[in-house]
Amino acid sequence: MMNKSHLAWLSLSIAAASMPALATEGGGSSYPVGVENYTCCALPPPGVYGMVYGQSYRADSLRDNDGEDASPSADFEVSVNAVVPRVVWVTNEEIAGGSLAFHTIVPLVDLEVDIAPGVSDTDSGVGDIVLGTALGWHHSPQLHTVAVFDVTAPTGSYDEDEIANIGRNHWAMQAVYGVSRIDNAGLNYGLKSMWTYNFENSATDYKDGQELIFDYALGWGLGNGFIAGVGGYFYQQITDDQQNGDTVDDARGRAFAVGPDVRYDSGKGWFISAKYSREMAVRNRAEGDALWIKAVMPF
Repeated sequence: MMNKSHLAWLSLSIAAASMPALATEGGGSSYPVGVENYTCCALPPPGVYGMVYGQSYRADSLRDNDGEDASPSADFEVSVNAVVPRVVWVTNEEIAGGSLAFHTIVPLVDLEVDIAPGVSDTDSGVGDIVLGTALGWHHSPQLHTVAVFDVTAPTGSYDEDEIANIGRNHWAMQAVYGVSRIDNAGLNYGLKSMWTYNFENSATDYKDGQELIFDYALGWGLGNGFIAGVGGYFYQQITDDQQNGDTVDDARGRAFAVGPDVRYDSGKGWFISAKYSREMAVRNRAEGDALWIKAVMPF
């Protein structure tokens, strides 16, 4: 289950008085868009596995509903660095022909927001923790699918009077379905589709809209453990936000990202991947680029 931060586990929350209107509260999300790649949706054999994600994200502009730059100043910048441990337990049990698995994600996040000269804030610590269960199917040695249900708990620090927060202060649930094709010397792809339902932030009476997200990767196995190709994500908010029960109009988020994506499989049970992606066609969100590194190893 190589699935499951951007301003996600690395949640960004920005003081409304200082910023233009953004999709979802502060322009963030409970899911780290773009985190996954080729093996997003292939459960490993039964056992316990450790994963570590590393991310460095930088954004220097905000885009409005027309895609125009709505940054509050020329000095606007968001910087996120994170190390995200994850543990996956694949059991020996099967349900409907699929292997049953459980996982936990505990993000460690450092966030810095600069709005204008002299107006900045930082936050760091444990972000919002994810707990989930999955079923994974192996249709052939190459083709694999997975269905996942995740719950994101509001464990990260949050203060409605601060500019930067690594927690979103609301629960969220995510339904995931994905497919991966894995071939040492041939076509490789991963497509993880995800629907997110957000609950209300009780501190602000703000309820983020529902989100539809696709992480993707497309590459070719070179026969020596390496896969090289491209990857990224597509994000679309599909319902409006609500504030105090009223609809927030013309603020749905959208973004597309693409960039190089490589993976190395040692053949000894561990592998590492790296990807860089640049965001474009952004609406009502921050626009920037991200570098991801992911390592997986069995216990």
